[in-house]
Amino acid sequence: MSVLRSILASLVCFIALNGYAQTAEELVAKNLQAKGGVEKIKAIKSLRMIGDFDAGGFKATVGELSRRPDMVKETFTLQGMTQVQAYDGSSGWQISPFGGRKDPEMLGEDDVRGLAEDADFDGPLVDAAAKGNKIEYLGHDQVDGDDAYKLKVTLKNGDIFYYYLDPDTYIEIQVEKQQFIRGSVRESVTMLGSYKPVNGVMYPFFIESGPKDNPERRGKITVTKMEANVPIENSEFKMPAAPAASPAAKSTPKQ
Repeated sequence: MSVLRSILASLVCFIALNGYAQTAEELVAKNLQAKGGVEKIKAIKSLRMIGDFDAGGFKATVGELSRRPDMVKETFTLQGMTQVQAYDGSSGWQISPFGGRKDPEMLGEDDVRGLAEDADFDGPLVDAAAKGNKIEYLGHDQVDGDDAYKLKVTLKNGDIFYYYLDPDTYIEIQVEKQQFIRGSVRESVTMLGSYKPVNGVMYPFFIESGPKDNPERRGKITVTKMEANVPIENSEFKMPAAPAASPAAKSTPKQ
């Protein structure tokens, strides 16, 4: 009898430590339910976010507009100048005054790739199969010494996201990203916390993001306001025309 009790005790420990019988599908379902449920998630058609950015004492204001199915506009404001990057569902553009470029310009393929992934309104866990994403459960791992479930999400384009889910809430507390661009790998990490409900859906109000191998270069965003289902026109995401040159600028000096 003591042998049987020992076996059962060992089995219980194995289940507790290794998430026995857990599957990727079950964890994704629990994650989406913990956020509010798929119905409430899909009921949100647009989002507007404003936040404070801090990177080692370097402070700025950030903003983001997003709209279904795959449009996003991100802004970074410092000392009266605003950098813009946007994706309209098919192409990306930017205005980069800090680089001396005040007119809008198209983004290259490498930069568009990241924006297009940001523009996935619901993220890669929702309707994963329909998007061509593959999700695998990798067992347990740790985030800052705390236990977490680990999911590997391979996007249709080959990029990989590693989701770390809190074992109590099933909501992601960390996401690692691997982008495969021109034979090289770009790795970044995003820490997520201070979740709050917006229209019944949980969103992180604290975000720390940056290079995986250099924590000192990561920036922290504290969300100060987030609104759902606000009216946002498609024109917000389209690249504006460059200002027409003035007649004086067009004129050619006489020789």
